[in-house]
Amino acid sequence: MSDQVLEMGALPLEEGYLFRVWAPNADSVSVVGSFNDWNENRNQMERGEGGIWSAPVKEAETGDEYLYRIVNGENIMDRIDPYARRVSNSAGRTIVPRFDFKWKEKDFKSAPLNRMVIYEMHLGSFAVEPGGKPGSLQNAIKKLPHLKELGINAVEIMPLMEFPGGFSWGYNPSQIFALESDYGDPADFSQFVKAAHEKGIAVILDVVYNHLGPGDLDLWQFDGWEEKGMGGIYFYNDWRSGTPWGDTRPDYGRGEVRKYLCDNAIMWLRDYHVDGLRFDATSFIRNVRGRGDDQGSDLPEGWSLMQWINSEIKKFRPEAFTIAEDLGNNPSVTKDVREGGCGFDSQWDLNFVHTLRGVLKAGGDSLRDIDKIRDIIIRRYYLDSFERIIYTESHDEVANGKARMPEEVDPGNAANLYAKKISTLGAALVLTSPGIPMIFQGQEFLEDDWFHDRDPVDWSRKKKFSGIFRLYCDLVSLRLNRDGKTSGLTGHETEVFHVNNESKFLAYHRWDRGGPEDSTVVAVNMSGSEFRNYRIGLPADGLWKVRFNSDAKDYDDEFSGLDCPDVTADRNSKDGQPYGGVVNVAPYSAVILSQDRG
Repeated sequence: MSDQVLEMGALPLEEGYLFRVWAPNADSVSVVGSFNDWNENRNQMERGEGGIWSAPVKEAETGDEYLYRIVNGENIMDRIDPYARRVSNSAGRTIVPRFDFKWKEKDFKSAPLNRMVIYEMHLGSFAVEPGGKPGSLQNAIKKLPHLKELGINAVEIMPLMEFPGGFSWGYNPSQIFALESDYGDPADFSQFVKAAHEKGIAVILDVVYNHLGPGDLDLWQFDGWEEKGMGGIYFYNDWRSGTPWGDTRPDYGRGEVRKYLCDNAIMWLRDYHVDGLRFDATSFIRNVRGRGDDQGSDLPEGWSLMQWINSEIKKFRPEAFTIAEDLGNNPSVTKDVREGGCGFDSQWDLNFVHTLRGVLKAGGDSLRDIDKIRDIIIRRYYLDSFERIIYTESHDEVANGKARMPEEVDPGNAANLYAKKISTLGAALVLTSPGIPMIFQGQEFLEDDWFHDRDPVDWSRKKKFSGIFRLYCDLVSLRLNRDGKTSGLTGHETEVFHVNNESKFLAYHRWDRGGPEDSTVVAVNMSGSEFRNYRIGLPADGLWKVRFNSDAKDYDDEFSGLDCPDVTADRNSKDGQPYGGVVNVAPYSAVILSQDRG
């Protein structure tokens, strides 16, 4: 399947288009559109094997509008094409798509997962149009230089599939093959991906297969058949239909529905050249209630669907990757399909974000449990440190009653010294811990409002908090080893060798193969006390240079700018390390050290 183009929808012919649709319970189907004056008698479709109807229409041209007119008994229904690539709106008409975008791309390859920093973007609020309209893909292209300056090399876009209205998070897709019409058309998204690639930025797209709709959902009782008032051929029609978003779970056991979802995943990779997909709420694909401890509600066919899609993606494009938002701490989600796993390359680590935010927001230093920080730093699903996405902010973490990290730390005072120190300390932990770090839009310049789809990113804050932005730039550069001095931050190996719960201080060693320009030591002070000449272990002798000090005044005039000299290791072992040395670390700050070669 993965090496073929789509076999359904409006398919281009030498002259006109071939229309194909699955409607097994229909008595008759015709294509009605602007090419035949919406006359159902002009282009009646022929029923084929499995209830697939087809009709060639020589008169159909790119840009024409059409619908399928389905007759089932006395019911006559006009339906948007389930494989619609473009629609006038979520409750409107299908538009015959154009397939002639000229990519002319050089061989772009995304960074490997161990050298990736992700930026999560909600298009509608990231790149807002003048007059308060939702952001557009064309406007987002104009913002790509900002991402390049920040240094990130992958952008994850919240769902772009057609949804009701102009404002949404995107997790209520009405037509999963069509781009949201308020954002742009297929050529606009192609241009966005091309522009991102030209700047060395991979594109990851959120897809939603755990439910569809529930609004403006033409798939509902698509060909007139249903049971128990449920959704018909595309959906479960029994207890398995129920989700937190309505009775709209696709029927993962039905071959045509499985193919529909797999076709969709491959389309984004093939036709739009996206580099990876992030699957929303996979726990609700594998379990009716989204729980791992309720085997009675497991959906084995949902698990096998994800295995199949991941396998097809690897066959189609081996370098493409998939990410699961499973949030169930289930290591089998990222286990290889051949070993019974689901086959995702990485998954969001709910334990990391909740633990870190909880410790950072603690009501006082005495309440901060440094052991918890140690545990989330060293945690792995299996042997691969990069099977998890780690972060302090995401669209879920800063909405629905929860705020941005600075606002959560000190409500109403998100720009004060304490809030800045704690939030940037969290960023330092994210960008130096093993895993794939992720930043949410605006986090890099201290965005403080809770996220919602009608609140645009406040770009004036980039200038107002230019030092904070510089701090993020420096952290990203070190994480990606751009200067060749911190290769350890891209490595699998981690040892948290110093944990002092009394002083709220910890230190850890990151390395790939070890040695100069590789071994990287991170010292973290999670207290309001200033530490001078604080002794920690070091894995090698010689001079350890300070590569980053989150308290530097270059980042904020309010920071103390505590002098952090380079550290000379001595032969007095400490913390189980063969050597030791003393560091200076300001309150709520992190210092990163590594060695030069030779």
